[in-house]
Amino acid sequence: MLELKNVNHCYDKTLILDDVSLHLAKGDVACVLGPSGCGKTTLLRCIAGFEHLQSGTIEVDGQIVSSASLHVAAEKRRIGMVFQDYALLPHLDVLENVMFGLHEKARSDAERIATRVLQQVDLAELAGRFPHELSGGQQQRVAIARALAPGPELLLMDEPFSNLDASMRSGIGREIKSLLRSVGATALIATHDHQDAFALGDTLGVMNKGKLLQWDSSYNVYHQPNDQFVAGFIGRGVWLAGRVIGENEIETELGTARGEMTAHYSAGKDVELFLRPDDVVHDDASTLKIEVVGKRFRGSDFLYELRLPSGALILSSVSGHHDHAVGEKIGVRLATRHMVVFPRH
Repeated sequence: MLELKNVNHCYDKTLILDDVSLHLAKGDVACVLGPSGCGKTTLLRCIAGFEHLQSGTIEVDGQIVSSASLHVAAEKRRIGMVFQDYALLPHLDVLENVMFGLHEKARSDAERIATRVLQQVDLAELAGRFPHELSGGQQQRVAIARALAPGPELLLMDEPFSNLDASMRSGIGREIKSLLRSVGATALIATHDHQDAFALGDTLGVMNKGKLLQWDSSYNVYHQPNDQFVAGFIGRGVWLAGRVIGENEIETELGTARGEMTAHYSAGKDVELFLRPDDVVHDDASTLKIEVVGKRFRGSDFLYELRLPSGALILSSVSGHHDHAVGEKIGVRLATRHMVVFPRH
């Protein structure tokens, strides 16, 4: 449905998209993830037709819509766009907002289509309300309904959860994914939050400084990142120095880490091991006792920051029933299964 080949885009002389290539199959939902300023919004704008390319091509359903010499107008691309601020028209009610993109149709047809789409997003009973009378989640679904009403080939969403409270995000994420599945939408979603990306996307792309560093299944991006930035951005953790001592074994200051490694390294190789909080297990029976230097209570668990004898800091996720004071020493052990490993420089 969507294919980008070696796409480059500049603002003035600043390179914003650097040789970006990706593909998205019909019916798939993918997320492009990265920090602010990485180029993800510009990527969506180029696909939508709001920006011109300096080089490379963008194809939608097998047809080139953007290249250095060709630019199909945004309104002719059959691409729906949900903006970060939803861009609902405050003087129109919900039904009229959804009908806004159907102005070329007879009013009776536009009303019929808009009503059907509102039923799909479970908002039919709110058709007569105005945007200021809706919750953030309801406004978001109206924006999605408006984008879906013209029957686009592809739906683009820019930071869809940025205006929602943290308590709403996970539930809304499941709703949106279910909605996109139910209507058979092909969607590309830009976000800076990896939890949102996991909730929505089967395929994830991680961007930094205009480059697409990895485009893969969400499972592979998490467990087999092909770049140290990807590993650090997609999940919280710390890098710990180690040395390979055998097949899938790394000797570290915390003891021997064992598990499937992301790449093969010969014995004696100095490496960096990415340890996530669930790789470091609280164990009172462990002979290794290390100091708690920070803690954050998260309800079901504590996130402890621990200082090793060398001064290196690691993180550990511990049951919320184990409340240890800062300055106290606790026993820990490694419980690695998938080891994210890169050469030490």
